[in-house]
Amino acid sequence: MFTFELPEIGEGVVEGEIVQWLVKPGDAVAVDQPLCEVMTDKATVEISSPRAGVVAKVYADEGDVMKVHTPLVDIDEDGSAAAAPAPAASPEPEPAAQPARAEAPAPQPAVAPPAPAPAPEPAAPAAEVRTGGKTLATPAVRSHARAQGVDIDIVAGSGPKGRVTRADIDAHAAAPVAFAEGPPHAEQIRAPVALEVPPSPEWSGQDTRQRIIGLRRKIAQKMAESYRLAPHFCYVDEVDATELVALRRALKPAAEARGVKLTYLAFIMKALAIVLRDFPSINANMDEENFELVLKGTVNIGIATDTPAGLYVPVVKHVERKSILELAHEVAELTERTRAGKAALSDFQGGSFTITSMGNIGGRFATPIINHPEVAILGVNQIHDRPMVVDGAVVPRKMMYLSPSFDHRVIDGAVAARFVSALKAILEQPESLLLELR
Repeated sequence: MFTFELPEIGEGVVEGEIVQWLVKPGDAVAVDQPLCEVMTDKATVEISSPRAGVVAKVYADEGDVMKVHTPLVDIDEDGSAAAAPAPAASPEPEPAAQPARAEAPAPQPAVAPPAPAPAPEPAAPAAEVRTGGKTLATPAVRSHARAQGVDIDIVAGSGPKGRVTRADIDAHAAAPVAFAEGPPHAEQIRAPVALEVPPSPEWSGQDTRQRIIGLRRKIAQKMAESYRLAPHFCYVDEVDATELVALRRALKPAAEARGVKLTYLAFIMKALAIVLRDFPSINANMDEENFELVLKGTVNIGIATDTPAGLYVPVVKHVERKSILELAHEVAELTERTRAGKAALSDFQGGSFTITSMGNIGGRFATPIINHPEVAILGVNQIHDRPMVVDGAVVPRKMMYLSPSFDHRVIDGAVAARFVSALKAILEQPESLLLELR
């Protein structure tokens, strides 16, 4: 019996949380086969088996935090030979009974001749049928599958030992719907998949408990730490975004011609880089150990990003050096990589200020929690039409609320108000941003 301990998985990492087990007691494992996913403060990694055999025992449940060098699993090496024939013991009959394409729609002709039932559809290729066990895939690939709406357990894996890759997910998502034998009918072409509205779930009357693990646990800990350490205050002001909307509309075709989707976020980031020159205490980090405010020498803006796995904050570095077009391109590229689970650890480090934008969902303003150790965060909210009084006349205008939160230990209310007023002035006359080539 070989007892495998949780190995060191990063410099300075002393513990990790078991996010997901990829095997269970009784499963046969090969050398380098992933056993579980472990989340640390720095990354989520797969822990692979150093020996072949049969899993005899696991020492933790999903959500448990384990110290390095403590027992993770027991592997019965003597059981490996007995377990090896297991995959061959379930030959072809089982896959044929459940073809991978069985759910593909196959409407029958309007008039069917009285003949014997047609021969069953041929079984799908062996590569598309799983013989049981956990689908092998990295956390990044699993995240990409969720983003594409693909059930990873039905995807054929082309990697070692049947591991599913990102390319496999993309190929599965792009694959055409398989029709039954014969040419498709018109109704098949119009609607290859029958859409059914699922019934509303019924209340069970029973309470259930859900463990807070993985990324959600990290988010909870970081939010609690920020709110505990920093006395938050929120300052709300409204911006007349009419000119900003018009400027973006005018520049949008030129940006699209260069392959860039021009968003309001790029304008706001550039305006922030200008305003933060005069408010260095807002573009800062708090050193709790030495109780010092670290004024950052660059503007590195984090973008709160909603992903299938939870909330991440990738950071756009050196905003002060980049044009609006460059910022729009980088934000799109960085958030796309984050949602696909392909962002590197360095993409989330070094932030000096954060933007959280929920305007595309709705809501007029919010009171966001600071991304500690930063000392401020800007809430950007929905642009909406409002009747406003301009030069004595009531006219429709595009209005938007800004709702930043600040760490009151180091930022006074007057400083926050002047900061927001300066940002507002630029956004209401955004043509000045065009003079800022870098």
